[in-house]
Amino acid sequence: MLLIRNIKELVQVEEKPVRFRAGKEMQNLPRIKDAYLLIDKGKIKDFGPMEKLGEIRADKEIDATGKMVFPCFCDSHTHIVYSGSREIEYIDKIRGLSYEEIAKRGGGILNSCDRLREDSEEALYEAAYARLEEMKSFGTGAAEIKSGYGLDTANELKMLRVIRRLKENSPLTIKANFLGAHAVPREYLGRQTEYVDLIINEMIPMVASEGLADFVDVFCDQGFFTVEDTERILMAGIKHGLRPKIHANEMARSGGIQVGVKYHALSVDHIEYTGDEEIAALKGSDTMPTILPGAAFFLNMPYAPARKIIEAGLPVAMASDYNPGSSPSGNMQLVLSMACVNYRMVAEEAINATTLNTAYAMDCADTLGSIAKGKTANVFITKPIPSIEFMPYAYGSNKVETVILNGEVQ
Repeated sequence: MLLIRNIKELVQVEEKPVRFRAGKEMQNLPRIKDAYLLIDKGKIKDFGPMEKLGEIRADKEIDATGKMVFPCFCDSHTHIVYSGSREIEYIDKIRGLSYEEIAKRGGGILNSCDRLREDSEEALYEAAYARLEEMKSFGTGAAEIKSGYGLDTANELKMLRVIRRLKENSPLTIKANFLGAHAVPREYLGRQTEYVDLIINEMIPMVASEGLADFVDVFCDQGFFTVEDTERILMAGIKHGLRPKIHANEMARSGGIQVGVKYHALSVDHIEYTGDEEIAALKGSDTMPTILPGAAFFLNMPYAPARKIIEAGLPVAMASDYNPGSSPSGNMQLVLSMACVNYRMVAEEAINATTLNTAYAMDCADTLGSIAKGKTANVFITKPIPSIEFMPYAYGSNKVETVILNGEVQ
């Protein structure tokens, strides 16, 4: 057993776990001052105020005087299996080219596709594992990883096998997402319907037969895949046991949110272009609106209307979108800061968005995202900090001192 004692504040505690927090409830962040946390066999066994801690014989103890304990961040949207970097495109963006213009010049996703097709599984694995380790150092304990840089059957399967190997070897909780519909590859330009047919008739059955993915995803947006393409792909994925997720409304009001809700997508992500119709569609659904602040920041795009979504009574999740082209960072502490500064969320809302709500967005809310008895012991201990508000406030430094995953100190 591991006992953490004298915790300044134990944050995001739940006696009766909830799936997510929405609307005004996002400002509810239960916590205990001067607390203890007891971990046994990789699970949270008990917690409470120090004054109620009885005699316990623990194998290991940590004194957290002056420090806080949080559940680890869950990052429900990443693309960390990739080759190389795309800093030249970054300069093109600075010079004024749009995301779509760069893509038309052979950059963007197709650039990453070219590089990934040339790389070995071993090289991809080693690079992605290093990225996971960096993410962990900032407090991330779970990540969804997408394919989508292969764009043919062999290389999409290659990516998903790398993700499976990461699942097997990393202490992080990992979910795999099949995103064959990330872009139309060069060999199918002008023949988009044929590429969609390939995804449906060949890729999805092979992905499912090998058990390589938890989710199916589509980039349903202007210049990428249409609502009709998306419906066909989602129906095929559902038939093979893959739950839908959607890249939606990053470039325009594309109908991606509505089609996601229609097919019970676990989440709709990006959502920079979200209006009254999209909010109305999300109401009453089980679909989590997920904002990716790093992408909007890096691409200098409009910010998703987080306040409007929350004030409509809906939940919001926040993830990193860690990828080489539009968000080359998996630092969820930075996402937390962006949630507050750019999206006008208070600290409690931002913490809910990056822990409990984003655990829901990767279908892990029953085991991760909060500190509750029986949940997996994925927590981090901060350095000495004065308040929870200090987490988003001190945006340039790493406030995490110790990461514990599956009950093991990392």
